[in-house]
Amino acid sequence: MNSCFHCAETFTQPPYFTQINGTEQPMCCPGCQAVSQAIMDAGLMSYYQYRSEPGMKQAGLVPEQLSHFSAYDLPEVQQDFVHQQDALSSTSITIEGMSCAACAWLIEHRLTPIEGVAKVLVNSTTQRAMISWDNSQIKLSEILSQISQIGYQAAPYQQDEQEKQHHKDSRTFLLRLGLAGFATMQVMMFALALYTGYFSDLDDEIRDYFRWVSMIFAAPVVLYSAQPFYFSALRSLLSGKLNMDVSVSIAIGGAFTASCIATLNGTGEVYFESVSMFTFFLLLGRYFEQNARRRASISSNNLHKLVPLTALRLDGSQQTEIPAKSLRLGDIILVRPGDAFAADGVVIDGHSSANEAMLTGEQMPVDKNLDCPVFAGTLNVEQPLKVKVTALGQDQLVAEIIRLQEIAAANKPAIAFMVDRLARYFSATILTTALITYLVWLQFSPDDAFWVTLSVLVATCPCALALATPTAVTCATAIFTRLGIITRKAGVFEKLASVEQVVFDKTGTLTRGVIALGEVSVFDAASDTSNFDPQTPISKKTAEKATTKTATEVLAIAAALEAGSLHPIALAFTGHLDANISASKLTHHVAQGIEGTINHKVYRIGHLSFALVNANSSARTDAHAFRTQINTSTEPCVWLSENGNIIASIQIQDQVRSDAKQAIDELKKAGVDVSIASGDSVSHVNALGNALGISQVYAEQKPQDKLTLINQLQLSKNTAMFGDGINDAPVLAGAYLSVAMGSGSAIAKNSADLILLGDHLSRFNDAMKVAKKTNTIIKQNLIWAFGYNLLILPLAVTGHVPPYIAALGMSLSSILVVSNSLRLLRINL
Repeated sequence: MNSCFHCAETFTQPPYFTQINGTEQPMCCPGCQAVSQAIMDAGLMSYYQYRSEPGMKQAGLVPEQLSHFSAYDLPEVQQDFVHQQDALSSTSITIEGMSCAACAWLIEHRLTPIEGVAKVLVNSTTQRAMISWDNSQIKLSEILSQISQIGYQAAPYQQDEQEKQHHKDSRTFLLRLGLAGFATMQVMMFALALYTGYFSDLDDEIRDYFRWVSMIFAAPVVLYSAQPFYFSALRSLLSGKLNMDVSVSIAIGGAFTASCIATLNGTGEVYFESVSMFTFFLLLGRYFEQNARRRASISSNNLHKLVPLTALRLDGSQQTEIPAKSLRLGDIILVRPGDAFAADGVVIDGHSSANEAMLTGEQMPVDKNLDCPVFAGTLNVEQPLKVKVTALGQDQLVAEIIRLQEIAAANKPAIAFMVDRLARYFSATILTTALITYLVWLQFSPDDAFWVTLSVLVATCPCALALATPTAVTCATAIFTRLGIITRKAGVFEKLASVEQVVFDKTGTLTRGVIALGEVSVFDAASDTSNFDPQTPISKKTAEKATTKTATEVLAIAAALEAGSLHPIALAFTGHLDANISASKLTHHVAQGIEGTINHKVYRIGHLSFALVNANSSARTDAHAFRTQINTSTEPCVWLSENGNIIASIQIQDQVRSDAKQAIDELKKAGVDVSIASGDSVSHVNALGNALGISQVYAEQKPQDKLTLINQLQLSKNTAMFGDGINDAPVLAGAYLSVAMGSGSAIAKNSADLILLGDHLSRFNDAMKVAKKTNTIIKQNLIWAFGYNLLILPLAVTGHVPPYIAALGMSLSSILVVSNSLRLLRINL
């Protein structure tokens, strides 16, 4: 006998399983399995840790009642995010797709008239809504469905483990900040009176009393609020390095210790207010920095929440609603209009479109038909689709994008590494300067030596210097995420801002890479072309027409040859397969074409030079028509030969990207040179260059030729290379800056510095604009940080800056740097 982990019912049949907190737990039925998996997927692991009663048996919910949003109606799922008060339930939901206050107005006016909805408050800034409803009149799933129907994706706001930890850390940080602020105000009341002489005529006992009170208020600040600085300094010292928190910790600890000694002895000055104020302003600067980072990471953290909890699996004609986590590779799922795809896969039946904005940033739906890839979390728009699952979990595109975004956020530009090194040297210089200052002042004014040294440590703390780069890069990364751009390597922002020339690959970059067949030209058996040289003129001949193949037959032969290939061109022939025509002895010649035998005849399809190999000198072809086709064709072609002689040419059409001309014009307007490097023929590359206004083209380039070309161009100009194919990987790896299209091969993307997830080339222009603005912001931050320290250092060394003024100046300097970086988030694109 087994006991169901969810409902505690005993059962004898083979159990279902759900992984709960790292352990496979038995479930009595698919319903309990689906519910328990939904609870885990919603991040509500604590339900099973703290529940006092077993859950309800859920056999009746599968598959009839477990719909797209109905998992959120289950009491077990609602326990951690729905608040119940009298007859009303309330919850906070996350709404994706909101862009302005008008969106909030639309959602409020859509939901408010619905019977059972008591209150709707939408915040367009946080992209969340607080909703109260009567559960006896309307279900939460119906409310979420109503929001979905007007174009927004809604789900109860849930915190995963990382968000929970962030929330916990934020509360602790705010407690430290609040305590420091409160203590600073209290200590300043006494210090201000002492500084202005209000208590100068009081007895020493009264003065000492206020000092003791100040020490009591300052102690929690030093012992609790300032703890992060101590731990950071300790970690730095243990690793054999110096960071800015070393001087901060010395300043705080030294000033507090000296003030405590002065209080105990009743002699000397105390600076409890300076210690408290210094800590408060420093924590305030860190608070702004954390907010900037949080704002930059929200979009990527929410990506995985768009993947649905359940999927509709097809077993023959039977439909079964199961937890999405239970899917396996090869499963067939049905995705209805308006539903999100539960896993990555390929379409095996149906024709619809998908909104992939959550991945690419582009709102226009993408057409999806047979064999088209679909991705978890994206939205099916018009018609139901049957999808074969090809990737799950961390292998899905959404997981890969999240990983890339995390890598991008962790990557530092070259200037950041330079600043980190400077900050370490700067800290060492400041500590040395402080020591020298103390020794000099000890000779001339021993009573002031410590406090002047303290001012030097506080005033010149390199906080602003340390914040100058990371806050700007974090904000820029947030903008890139919004644009559907992923940075993979360090130094991208500097390189983008200094690009002087861009070289585009043709197919899949300037064009969409979706191959379609164009005009089919069939040639007669009239003239001997067994030794034909395309470069040698042919005299015009008249010959009796004796066409031996029709266009339909040519396409069927070509489709039979291409049937075993996964090349994009081969896929274009799929619709012309003829069951009566099959090829044998197929041989694939890389970058040339395919050879095979059909009805004892040798056929070749591919480049002209490959198809022209002579196998039968008695074969004849209409040479004049052949030459005319070569000279006048503006579209790329594949050539088909029979026994070594050309019998047909088939035009290959690839649509130019819609914004290619606009992107190129903007690049040229910005003073960037533009060229094309492609493996296609001269005539085809020239035709595309003329259409896009690109005069500098390089045709018939092999991978090694492209790499050589890029190396030559980079001798005089910083060159960016665009590519998408496996053959582009070497040149992408060798370019000053490499950009891969999101639809390109994995090898190309692994070699690239930058990935454009969508189809719009103009996003590269936006990226350059953001990079230039980011570099400007970083330089402004660094100039201010260095300038402030160079200005304040001599004043502090000479004793003209009291410690509390030093703390205020240092903190305002840091806040200014962070605020300047946040201006990036308001950039217009």
